[in-house]
Amino acid sequence: MVGKLLVANRGEIAVRIMRTASELGVGTVAVAPADDIDALHVAVAHDAVTLEGVGPGAYLHIDNVVAAALASGCDAVHPGYGFLAERADFAAACEDAGLTFIGPTPATLALFGDKARARAHAEAHDVPTPRGTAVIDDIDAASAFLDVLGPGAAVVVKAAAGGGGRGMRIVRDRGELATAVDRCASEADAPFGDAAVYLEELVPDARHIEVQVIGDGTGAVAELGERECSVQRSRQKLIEYTPAIGLSPHVRDELLASAVRLAETVEYRSLGTMEFLVNDAGIVFIEGNARIQVEHTVTEAT
Repeated sequence: MVGKLLVANRGEIAVRIMRTASELGVGTVAVAPADDIDALHVAVAHDAVTLEGVGPGAYLHIDNVVAAALASGCDAVHPGYGFLAERADFAAACEDAGLTFIGPTPATLALFGDKARARAHAEAHDVPTPRGTAVIDDIDAASAFLDVLGPGAAVVVKAAAGGGGRGMRIVRDRGELATAVDRCASEADAPFGDAAVYLEELVPDARHIEVQVIGDGTGAVAELGERECSVQRSRQKLIEYTPAIGLSPHVRDELLASAVRLAETVEYRSLGTMEFLVNDAGIVFIEGNARIQVEHTVTEAT
């Protein structure tokens, strides 16, 4: 049982975690730089530690956050979502310091943090994926994949470390391929420090449906249902709801089973979300989010 919990985040998710911890009798510690010390999450926590720096960057300094947890007598850290939540090196630093990281293991974070690796992992465990490539070394590899797809095909250029709609471009014209690869690489390199890029065939007329899973870290995994998230603008989700309307029982069963199988293969720990595209041809896995997701409240509400 956790005795004292540092929440390495701010805003809505930090407040919700702290209120839940309090209901369970767990003490909470907030972190914030001096310019954010009046924020609600600091007021809700039982204790607070001021971080060096200003703005969002202060929440991203791993050594300072771990030091704050140790100095305040915490035995566990919850990352929430965003900031350090999907950083394998942060989870490893917590574990090295003797702190329980409330989330997936560093190995799981590293796997799903690399979309190209996650794609290969899915293929290795019989979860369908779109036709695609491994990380490409140059534009010639991208052109060769387009040739394989044949006339009229389109591709999605994706940054292996991208997220939130960044590092992703749809290409329908060969002449735009080099520019798209360069832009995806630079969009991912700046925030994530990784410029690796891969390609997938564009799946036409597809719905975007995700499945929330929960695991105990020993291989026991349960699914918590699917969420429909096809209403998007510029690859940013605008509306989510559950259940997804109009799915056949067969397709829903395949979605849920595939999500659980992916989580079981890594002995998933804590909450996570597996994302799929669905059309008349079937389902394909596109990525996994190894963290509690912003949209988890949609699932909780049902």
